[in-house]
Amino acid sequence: MERLVSGLELRKEIVVRLKLRYVVSVTGILFLSVVVAQAQSSTVVPPSSKFVPSSEISSAPPKAETSNRDEPKLSECEKALLDRIDLLEKRLAEVEGLVKKPAVEAAAVATTKTPTQVDLASDTAPAITPIEKPVQAEAKKKAEPFAFADWSWLNGNARTKELAMDTPFFTPEIRFDVNYTSSFNHPKDNTIGGSSEVFRSGEVQITQIGVGGDFHYNNVRGRLMTQLGMYSQTTPRNDASPGRGQWNLDNAYRYISEAYGGYHIDKLHGINVDAGIFMSYIGLASYYQFDNWTYQPSYVSSNTPWFFNGLRVQIFPTEKLKIEPWIINGWQSYGKFNKAPGIGGQVLYRPNAKTSIVLNNYWGSDTLGNPGRKRTHTDDSIQYKYYDNKDKTLDKAAFTFTVDAGCEYGGGVSCSGKAGAPAQYFLGFMAYNRFWFKQDRFALTLGGGAITNPGRYLVLIPPINGATAFSGTPYFTANPGDQYRAYDGSITFDYMPSQYITFRTEYNQRGANVPYFSGSGGVTPPGGNVFGAPGSLVPGWAPDLVKQERRYTMAVLVKF
Repeated sequence: MERLVSGLELRKEIVVRLKLRYVVSVTGILFLSVVVAQAQSSTVVPPSSKFVPSSEISSAPPKAETSNRDEPKLSECEKALLDRIDLLEKRLAEVEGLVKKPAVEAAAVATTKTPTQVDLASDTAPAITPIEKPVQAEAKKKAEPFAFADWSWLNGNARTKELAMDTPFFTPEIRFDVNYTSSFNHPKDNTIGGSSEVFRSGEVQITQIGVGGDFHYNNVRGRLMTQLGMYSQTTPRNDASPGRGQWNLDNAYRYISEAYGGYHIDKLHGINVDAGIFMSYIGLASYYQFDNWTYQPSYVSSNTPWFFNGLRVQIFPTEKLKIEPWIINGWQSYGKFNKAPGIGGQVLYRPNAKTSIVLNNYWGSDTLGNPGRKRTHTDDSIQYKYYDNKDKTLDKAAFTFTVDAGCEYGGGVSCSGKAGAPAQYFLGFMAYNRFWFKQDRFALTLGGGAITNPGRYLVLIPPINGATAFSGTPYFTANPGDQYRAYDGSITFDYMPSQYITFRTEYNQRGANVPYFSGSGGVTPPGGNVFGAPGSLVPGWAPDLVKQERRYTMAVLVKF
């Protein structure tokens, strides 16, 4: 490289000096030629003849000036100048030959350099063409998982396409979920039961304020998200595991929806190892309503885990596939119900921009105080976008279909039912179809689902007299053999003037084969929950439970 640079600098200097000398020499020759010509003309033609009109000049030149004139001879000075020019031209040709050889060598060397080195060389040798592609020896960077398409249309996935703020260390995330729901049953205590998303009737309530985001630096990662508002009370009450042991786990985690730390490994298309509280996505829908097509999802989503507390490993063998095993405390639990942990995993496959398939499977021991009873569950969904034309009023359409199946066995129950061990299983489905209009500014979603759950082990306990999953209540039992079947349907209309906000209106129709939903009399004893332990019997009082519930919801959902 130093030899090439030196040769190029020498070439420039020589060329400049030769040009200067050439200009001076040519100028001198021209000057001398003019002088000589004037001198010669002064000896042959009289000075006055230059000014004689052309009509007075003879058409035949004098013989003495043509036939007898000798060719002009160069002076010694002129000959010396011409010889000097010839010598300079020879030297210039020699120098050009020397300079061309290093340039050719440099071009050959440049084929083995990185693009940065070639760019530096081309600054001083413009004749060398920069190499745009890296050398073959340089490893090709693997594609980011699922980055080959836009997935903002998916149910359970945020539709924001641009980050409001981002830094190399932290990507903030802020969520607001405010809703007004009115039950047509008009419960006098304004309490709605049987839902993990809607809790009060006839009031404006803040379901969640989430503040947090993602931390990422040098392959170290972490995520934190709060749950301030109704979620801080309603989600912990659905976990019975804090009843085992001390330290009030429900209070310890009450205001946290996600909190984990982990490490990213640059193998395959990426491997993430995370430990803490993370979202499960069993039941397809997201814990955060902004991400979903509906505010109130069907039972196979509302009654299955929103989160896990434990360890997960996300493995991306290709850009279209994720394999995610779990080792966790239990089924949506802060702690363990018995000695055995829960195990399971998720397989997510997106073969193209129109299709997403997710398969979840779980096994654990999740009946508090009954270690012999085991639970198995599978949750499988497909989402398909069957229409996409951004130039039309109806610009997009997609559907989802989810089916769940599971059972409990041992500890006095069985999957199919036998003597002394009643059948205890879960079967359910949900299906939704969504239409987008006016470049995704408006959307309409239609859908619903149904479940059957003998033993009621996945039925949400109504909040009768302050009942929780740990306390239970004699007003709505969950014993082996207790039957429960339910259905629901919904119509949802969204107005989305910005990718960061959704104005949602929704109508829900829900029904069950047994009294389950809050009736006009409510589920709170007179004077409030003051009679003994939560969920306990109150003499002379009974909750007003009904089989049908119709309600509408208006919500403002924000995500930055």
